[in-house]
Amino acid sequence: MIKTIWWKKGKVYILDQTKLPHKEEVIECDGYRKVARCIERMTIRGAPAIGIASAMGLALGARSINTMRKSQFFRKLKLIGNRFLRTRPTGANLFWAIERLLACAQKNRNRPLKEIKHILEREAIRILKEDIDLNKQIGKNGAKLIMGKSSILTHCNAGSLATGGYGTALGVIRTAHKNGKIRKVFVDETRPALQGARLTTWELLHDKIPCVLVTDSMAGSLMRKGFVDCVIVGADRIAANGDVVNKIGTYTLAVLAKHHNVPFYAAAPSSTIDMGTRRGKDVVIEERSPKEVLEIQGKRIAPKNTAVFNPAFDLTPHELVSAIVTERGIIRNPNRKKMGRASASGD
Repeated sequence: MIKTIWWKKGKVYILDQTKLPHKEEVIECDGYRKVARCIERMTIRGAPAIGIASAMGLALGARSINTMRKSQFFRKLKLIGNRFLRTRPTGANLFWAIERLLACAQKNRNRPLKEIKHILEREAIRILKEDIDLNKQIGKNGAKLIMGKSSILTHCNAGSLATGGYGTALGVIRTAHKNGKIRKVFVDETRPALQGARLTTWELLHDKIPCVLVTDSMAGSLMRKGFVDCVIVGADRIAANGDVVNKIGTYTLAVLAKHHNVPFYAAAPSSTIDMGTRRGKDVVIEERSPKEVLEIQGKRIAPKNTAVFNPAFDLTPHELVSAIVTERGIIRNPNRKKMGRASASGD
């Protein structure tokens, strides 16, 4: 299993995904600000991984608060939490993780401050371990949807690199491969940051899972020719009605899949389901730097003064989603009623 992020001796270590696949470089973070910058710069990315990083960053920040007054400690802890909430506005897991750690601190506010800091550290590490376990369960649940020898199309990266380990969409693919159900995996390159080309292929080759890299614009042709048995993607936020917000280009795949009668699945932990967001269109979609579109690996590919629109995510309406897979089970043809049950006790 590929290690994305870990805690060791009071520091957070992050595998720098901007350097992959050519270099495996680890960044040592001895302060919360450095963790926050890693999230903003997509050194670490993927909704579950960002949640873990923000939890560890907040725990790291708690260690740096030098005061004996609890009121001051909790005020500064909240400010550090707000710093992480500003890093990436779209993914649900970041908000869930920060809320979980702040609630944990409040629950233990009568304990000595030194003990509260240790408790936050253990809670952040627990989130990492829980994520790995639930990803494996997502893999087991989702593999039930894969019939026979299948060719699967996936988008962006929803593997070990996007989580604490194992992956969501790639967790399903990994489990299905172990069960002898995978013929090949078509990997969209995923412009503009090329997470598919750089990261997903790297993970699949690492695990010796047959894969074929394709440009984003090839998906429709592949489906028309009958080469794709199903589409599996991850999710950064799932609304209460089952709308899926994921990497830009996901909506296009869902429309194509619907037209060609290809099942479209989203795999994500239950923490990605945001019952406080009624519909996907209520989600704030992050818009990133024009440089991501104007350049590839630091080399400009477009003329000067070219205008750019660069939303990082798009919305796939629940009507286009065949099923959502979480660690709690499979939610087929998701709607508000089903999502409500799944968020509480599973489907």
